[in-house]
Amino acid sequence: MVLETWLVYLIAVIGLSLAPGPNGLLALTHGAIYGHKHTLFTISGGVIGFTILIAFSMFGIGALLKASASALTVLKWIGGGYLIWLGIQLWKSPIMQLSISESKKALTGYDMLKIGLLSALSNPKALLFFSAFLPQFINPEIDLVEQFVVLAATFAAVEFIIEYLLARIAYKIRPLLVRSGKRFNQACGSLFVLIGTTLPIAR
Repeated sequence: MVLETWLVYLIAVIGLSLAPGPNGLLALTHGAIYGHKHTLFTISGGVIGFTILIAFSMFGIGALLKASASALTVLKWIGGGYLIWLGIQLWKSPIMQLSISESKKALTGYDMLKIGLLSALSNPKALLFFSAFLPQFINPEIDLVEQFVVLAATFAAVEFIIEYLLARIAYKIRPLLVRSGKRFNQACGSLFVLIGTTLPIAR
């Protein structure tokens, strides 16, 4: 890949990662509750999920979904339902009164990895975005696998860094979040429900 093309892609990916989304919100909430180190499981799950979506997009699955309205509709409703369920769980979660060690017992590393992975995979808008976004940076004269490695690794690294920073920030302001924990849980839960509600009906 040409350096100039990669730099443009890098800037675009940074902007995309800074935009609010389900996985960034997860990094924020898990960082506040479990600490930034334990939230690495959540972040890693999300990064794995996004890498899978990039692979699907680059190798034609995105085009298949675009051609099949019924498959896309089913995927949208499944993804929206999962995000709504996640939002309800956040809304009902108790105020952050636990110590960090106690909080870690609430979710295992595997649980957090799975939540991050499903949050990324359950968002079909991300798949459609990648299928429209990535071709702008693909050179058909260069090996597709080589380009996939570069594009996916760049996105994964940027997304990982930004979500980790969100988790660290949330952990730093944990005392403030503890004082207003219920409102914080409800605000984050409402955002998830809003995203999950609009996702199936979005064009």
